[in-house]
Amino acid sequence: QVRLIESGGGLVQAGDSLRLSCAASGRPGTGYAMGWFRQAPGKEREFVATINWTGGNKYYADSVKGRFTISRDNAKNTAYLQMNSLRPEDTAVYHCAATGALGGWGSARTRQYEYNYWGQGTQVTVSS
Repeated sequence: QVRLIESGGGLVQAGDSLRLSCAASGRPGTGYAMGWFRQAPGKEREFVATINWTGGNKYYADSVKGRFTISRDNAKNTAYLQMNSLRPEDTAVYHCAATGALGGWGSARTRQYEYNYWGQGTQVTVSS
């Protein structure tokens, strides 16, 4: 069973930066894509960013494009989300997700159903 654990959330002011990490354990295998999603209070969970297995293909939601950067270190089975110029509307619980093996090839994985494994989430709160 693959387990994903997020870290790095917190309370920051508008304009600040945070770096989220997502560590995968339990033999995640190879070839999987990783993604970040977020859920704000009273709203549905939404796509934020995704990265393919090699790290050469990244895709972002329009709302975070130019401010957030997704990356990964396959040797550590870890994905990251660097969040700059944070805004109050970025306040949410951020979840990382991983596809099954081979899901990290082909088109960008932006839909929740494309992901097999999910973390519990880390809270990001941005004050104005």
